[in-house]
Amino acid sequence: MKKYLKAGLVLVLALAMVFTMAGCGGSGSSDSADGGAEGGKGGKTLNIWCWNDEFQSRFNDYYPEVKEVADDKSTTTLNDGTVVKWTINPNEGNNYQDKLDEALLKQADVDDEEKIDIFLVEADYALKYVDSDTTMDVKELGLTDDDMAQQYQYTKDIVTDSNGVQKGTTWQATPGLFAYRRSIAKDVLGTDDPDAVQEALADWDKFDEVAAKAHEKGYKMLSGFDDAYRTFSNNVAAPWVDGDKVTVDANIVKWIDQTKTYTDKGYNNKSSLWDDTWNADQGPKGKVFGFFYSTWGINFTLLGNSLETKEDEGGKAEVGNGAFGDYAVCYGPQPYYWGGTWICGATGTDNADLVKDVMLKLTCDKDIMKKITEDTQDYTNNQEAMQEIADSDFSSDFLGGQNHIALFVEAAKNIDMSNAGAYDQGLNESIQTAFRDYFEGKVDFEKAKANFETAAKEKYPELKTFEWPK
Repeated sequence: MKKYLKAGLVLVLALAMVFTMAGCGGSGSSDSADGGAEGGKGGKTLNIWCWNDEFQSRFNDYYPEVKEVADDKSTTTLNDGTVVKWTINPNEGNNYQDKLDEALLKQADVDDEEKIDIFLVEADYALKYVDSDTTMDVKELGLTDDDMAQQYQYTKDIVTDSNGVQKGTTWQATPGLFAYRRSIAKDVLGTDDPDAVQEALADWDKFDEVAAKAHEKGYKMLSGFDDAYRTFSNNVAAPWVDGDKVTVDANIVKWIDQTKTYTDKGYNNKSSLWDDTWNADQGPKGKVFGFFYSTWGINFTLLGNSLETKEDEGGKAEVGNGAFGDYAVCYGPQPYYWGGTWICGATGTDNADLVKDVMLKLTCDKDIMKKITEDTQDYTNNQEAMQEIADSDFSSDFLGGQNHIALFVEAAKNIDMSNAGAYDQGLNESIQTAFRDYFEGKVDFEKAKANFETAAKEKYPELKTFEWPK
C-alpha cells in the first residue's frame, strides 16, 4: 500500500502527540510454528521482498522473534540467528512487480540462501500472483481455519485463487471513511457532529448538495480529480475484464460525470492524489471540506499533512498543531475500501516453517493485532480485537476525541471484493490519467475515451474490445 509521509520529524512528533487511549494491549504471541509444510527449518536467511518499509516496520516492531535490527535496517536478526534480508523496490512505474517477476523466474535455480521466502502484494494486482504457481497455499504452510477465524472474509477473498485456494494473508483491513474538517462543517452545515454530518452526506445527491453549499461559503468539497474515485470504483457491478473484453462500469462513468461537474463549477481544486496542492489542501490553510481515506491514510498521510511546519529563529524545524483536532470522520455516501498489503509465501522457499510463523504471529494473533492498533491506529485484521477497541473509551486526539475504530468496525462489514480482478491497478490508473485532460477541458469526452482505450491496450495487448454504458 502506498503511504506518502512527510519528513520523519513530522511523523515522529505527530505520533507522539496524537492519541489518548484507555488501556494497553498485550504484545503476546502464539506458540512457535511446528512445521506443517515442505521446506522444514531450512536456511539461515529469510528473504523478504516489498515496495516500502511499511511491513518492515510492522515486522521489526511486533514480530516477537526479532532480536536486533541493523542500523541501516537492511537486515533483521532473529532470536535463533536467522538473518532477515529486506529487498525494497519502489512501486513507481511497475518497478516492484518487474523486479519481483524477474527474481521469481529464477527461484528454482538460485542457491537456497538467495531464494525469495516472502513477498508482499497489493489488492490491485494480488490476483496476478495468487493465480500463479509463485505463491503457496497458506494451509500447506500450516495455517488453519481456526487460526484465521477472526480475519475479515474480504481479506481472504482477495488472495484466494480461481480454485478456491487461499495464497496469502494480511495483518490489516482497510475500510474507508470520509474525513472532514470540523470547522468547515460548522460553517457550511451548522454542526460538526459526525452523526449530523453523515446525515447530510448519506448519498451522492446529498453529497452534491453540500458541495454547492460549501462553494457558496468559499470552500471546495474535494481537493481534486481522484479523491472520490475509489468510492465509485469499489461499487462496480462486475470486474473490469471478461475474456478479452473491457467493460467500463456505469459507476466509473458516474465518477467521470461528477468530477467534470465539480471541476467546471469550482467544487474542487484540480489537484491529483499525492501532489503538492492535494497535500496542502489537508493542512491548516486548506479550504477543502473533506477527503476520502481508508485506515492507513487517516493515521499517516492526513495526520502528517494536517500539521504546520515552520522554522524557528534559529532555522530549526518546528511542528505546530495546524489542523490537528479539526478533523472528524463519518461513513460518507457509499462503503468502500482502499489499499492493503498481503503476505505471500513464495513457492520454493527453504524456510516454510518460519514463513508460517510470521503469518501466524503477525496476522492471526489477537494480542499483537490489538497492540498494533493501539500503538499506531492502523486498523488490524482481527474482528474480535477491533470490536473490543470499538467498545472501549479509546479515542483519537487528532480526530477531536472521536473513536474512529468504532466507525471502521461497521464500515468493514460492508466491503465487497467480489468484483476485484487482475487488471484493476492498470485500468484504474489508465482511466484516471486519460480523463484528467477531459476534466481540464483540453479534450472532449470521446477523445478521453479513446485515449483510455489506447493506454489500456498498450498495457494489456490481449484486451481487444471495450464496452461503455449506453
